[in-house]
Amino acid sequence: MNLKYTTLVFDLDGTLMDTLDDLFLSANFALKKQMLPIRTKEEVRQFVGNGVKKLIERAVPVGTDAVVVESVLSSFKTYYSVHCKDHSAPYAGIVGLLSALKDAGYKMAIVSNKPDAEVKRLNEEYFFDYISVAIGENEAAGISKKPAPDMVREALRLLHSEKRESVYVGDSDVDILTARNSGMACVSVSWGFRGKAFLLAHGAEVVVDEPAEIKKLVDGNLN
Repeated sequence: MNLKYTTLVFDLDGTLMDTLDDLFLSANFALKKQMLPIRTKEEVRQFVGNGVKKLIERAVPVGTDAVVVESVLSSFKTYYSVHCKDHSAPYAGIVGLLSALKDAGYKMAIVSNKPDAEVKRLNEEYFFDYISVAIGENEAAGISKKPAPDMVREALRLLHSEKRESVYVGDSDVDILTARNSGMACVSVSWGFRGKAFLLAHGAEVVVDEPAEIKKLVDGNLN
């Protein structure tokens, strides 16, 4: 390709897929199991982005005993591993975007702070024809989660791509920081868990409102 960019690295939740209902239901299942107050969907929307441990730490009442927090986290992980696909689906226009990008020769990866097993499962279910690398949270292997650049660097290594030829696409402030820390161009999407005003307030330089805009931008080298 005679293009500046050859590779796109996507966030998953709020970018490629609307996963909020399953995260919301799983969090409240875990909270109820410990007889803790449940959270609204809008609250859970604001809690996501930094991995499931941080989601649960934000969801439990302030001052909750650490042992109880760990029990809630364990219940969440167990429940979500079974129910991560119940109500989740790609956003409208996403599959068409990925198909067009693949046809044009772009390489693609997913990098997400949700558990690695669920990231790989959702990729296999919805995007396997288009995306060859899917990486989730795996700090036990020494790979720090976003906004650290570790997972992005691993994705680029597996794709045999360089950061200068790659674009990061996400829906949150965590994604903006991840792109910055990775030394990559960033496209923020307005349809996810944060919204356009929030993204602009947190340093977004390019915000798109429709998936098809992403290909036009990378084809045009983000001009």
